[in-house]
Amino acid sequence: MTLIKSISGIRGTIGGKAGNGLTPVDLVKFTSAYTAFLKLAKPSGKLKVVVGRDARISGTMVNNVVTGTLLGMGVDVLDIGLTTTPTTEIAVIDSHANGGIILTASHNPKQWNALKLLNDQGEFLSAVDGNHILEIAEKGIYDFAGVDNLGQYQTDDSYIEKHIAQILRLPLVDPEAIRHSNFRVVIDAVNSTGGIAIPRLLKALNVAQIDLLYCDPTGHFPHNPEPLPEHLQDICEAVVKHKADVGFVVDPDVDRLAIINETGEPFGEEYTLVTIADYVLQHVNGNTVSNLSSSQALKVITEKAGGTYFAAAVGEVNVVAMMKEKNAVVGGEGNGGVIYPDLHYGRDALVGIALFLTYLARSGKKCSVIRHQYPDFFISKNKVEFSPEMDIDLILNAISDKYKNYPNTTIDGIKIHFGQEWVHLRRSNTEPIVRIYAESDMASKADNLAKKILNDFKEILQEL
Repeated sequence: MTLIKSISGIRGTIGGKAGNGLTPVDLVKFTSAYTAFLKLAKPSGKLKVVVGRDARISGTMVNNVVTGTLLGMGVDVLDIGLTTTPTTEIAVIDSHANGGIILTASHNPKQWNALKLLNDQGEFLSAVDGNHILEIAEKGIYDFAGVDNLGQYQTDDSYIEKHIAQILRLPLVDPEAIRHSNFRVVIDAVNSTGGIAIPRLLKALNVAQIDLLYCDPTGHFPHNPEPLPEHLQDICEAVVKHKADVGFVVDPDVDRLAIINETGEPFGEEYTLVTIADYVLQHVNGNTVSNLSSSQALKVITEKAGGTYFAAAVGEVNVVAMMKEKNAVVGGEGNGGVIYPDLHYGRDALVGIALFLTYLARSGKKCSVIRHQYPDFFISKNKVEFSPEMDIDLILNAISDKYKNYPNTTIDGIKIHFGQEWVHLRRSNTEPIVRIYAESDMASKADNLAKKILNDFKEILQEL
C-alpha cells in the first residue's frame, strides 16, 4: 500500500493500515487539516467547499468520508458529483466558495485515489500553503464543530453544463464553423467522467457525428488511463475504422488532452498545447508559458508570432503563477494540459477540444497537415532510482558542476542547454528518484543525450 503526501495533495492506494494507504482515517485527517487551514483565512463565519470527483470505483466511499468530515468541521458542502477537475475549479469560482477538493488520482490506475486541494480562486495551492496543511495534519491542529454548528450539505449536478456554456461564450470558439465542417469525432474517455462531459460539449459545438469509446463512467479503466501513445491503440484503430476527422483522449479527471489525427496516428502530447497556442496567437498578441520539461516547440511558435516564451518550474501551480506574472495569453504543460486564462487558470481538456476543433474548422486543413506545420522535437523520458540514504543533491550538484560552462536553469533541478538540445534533471518530491528528460530534433539523438547523462550518473556514483 502507498500513501504520498505532497504539496499538491494527498494520493494513495485504497485500503491497508492508516498511514500506509489512503484509508478513511487518512481522509479524515487531511480533510480536517485542509479545513483548519481555510479557517485561518476566515476565522469567523461559515466556510463553503466544493467537492467533485471522477468515476473511480472508490469514489463513493471517498466522497462520503470527505463530505462527512467537512460537515463535521462545520463547513457547508457543495457536492457537484461526478465531474471533471476543470469543472470543479470553475465551480469554486462560480459559487464563491472558500476552496474545493477534487477526488481523483488523475492518470493513476484504479486502485489509487487522491485529494486535490484548491484555493478560493479554484487554483491549486502554493507550495507554502501545501506544506502548512501537511504540518497541521501531522500535529492534529483542528477541532470539530458542535451539533449546532455542523455544516449544510447541498448537491448541484449542473456545473458541467455551466462549464460548457462558458466555453461557448469564448470569442475564439466557433460552433458555426464547426457545424459547417461536418466533423466526425471519436472519443476515448477511459470510462470516467470525460464520458459525461465530452459528448455534451461536442453536441453543443455542433459536431455532426460522435463515436463513443469507453465513455461509461464506471471507473473500470479499459487500458492504462495515462493518455500516452502506447495506451491508445483502440482509439487509433477506431478513428481509421470510422473515417473520423480526429480522435480525442482524456485522462480520468479530464485535465489532459491527447489527439489522434485522421490517419490514426497520435498527434503527440507535447503538440496539443503547441497547436492550441498557435491558434490563440494567431488572434491575440501575447506571451506563453510551459514548464521546464515541456517541448521547445512552444517557444518556436511563440517567438514566430512576436511573443515571448517563459519556462516555469514543473507543476501546474508554478505554470499558473508565471502566466499571471508574465501576462501570458495561453500556457500549460507538455503532457496535454492546456491553460487558457480567458476561461480559468487550470488545465482543461474541454476548452482544449473546443479551441482545437475551431482551429481545424477555420483552417480547412486536415489534422495531420496542421501537425506538420510545426517543427519536430522528440523528448526522451527516463528516471534513475536511488537508495533512500543516497544524497541526491550531491549528485545533481556534481552534474551541474560538470556542465557549468553550458547555459543552464536551476529554478527546478537543473536544465542544461546544448545548442538546440536540452536535458532536464529534477528529483521527485516524494521518492528517491531523479527524472531525466532530454529533447532533440530526432528521437535517437534525444535518447543518446539522456544516455550520456545516465553515464555521468554512473561515473559520479563510482567516485563517491
